[in-house]
Amino acid sequence: MEHREYPLVSIIIPFYNCKYISRAISSSIKQTYPNIEVIVVDDGSTHYLPGIKPFKDRISYIRKKNGGTASALNEGIRKSKGNYIAWLSSDDIFINTKVETQLDFMKRGNYLFSYTNYYCINGKDKIISESVGPSNSSTEVLLNSLKLGCPINGSTIMMKREVFESIGLFDESLIYANDYDYWFRVLLNYEIGHLNIPLSLYRVHRNMGSKRYIYEVQKESVKVKSKYKEDLELYIKNTFRRHQ
Repeated sequence: MEHREYPLVSIIIPFYNCKYISRAISSSIKQTYPNIEVIVVDDGSTHYLPGIKPFKDRISYIRKKNGGTASALNEGIRKSKGNYIAWLSSDDIFINTKVETQLDFMKRGNYLFSYTNYYCINGKDKIISESVGPSNSSTEVLLNSLKLGCPINGSTIMMKREVFESIGLFDESLIYANDYDYWFRVLLNYEIGHLNIPLSLYRVHRNMGSKRYIYEVQKESVKVKSKYKEDLELYIKNTFRRHQ
């Protein structure tokens, strides 16, 4: 339900055979923000399904044929009703003030897309890092980071619905770097807000995809960089010419 003071925020959790799914869902439904919907998109899982069962009456559950993270995100976005969208990986956790704090930041700064810092945690939810994220939130810093690799953690983002209505959904042909591709597309069209506060917990474990498929991630990332190289160079030229 839409509310002028508390617009609906849709939290989308792509899920594929992840043993931490119950912790992700629990952190979503415990948000201090009063108007959310939690959408779990089961991307053809065969394991850990009982972790979802206790929450079935408090979430929207969608089961689909396996197609990868981008396809699961897109399915969740299409089925969502919120004016704002947040993404939570099934092995990560939201701090309970995440939605409330980030939405307030976006409203005050008039941002349509934002990301925050995060903490790394281990398999037992113990924080094992300092706050991760740039200390300088300038567009120049983000640009330089994007040229090197993917600087935005998907579990920290929030965007207004009009962003994907304008630039489209995640590229399902990219299995490992669909997020990296999307951040380029957002940057080339919108100002990105960065909140220098850790509001998500990013789980580091031996079965995480970025470790298991590191070669494939790097290969697709190179492809994405090449795809946006000319557009990014033109964007940098035009952006910093205006500020001289």
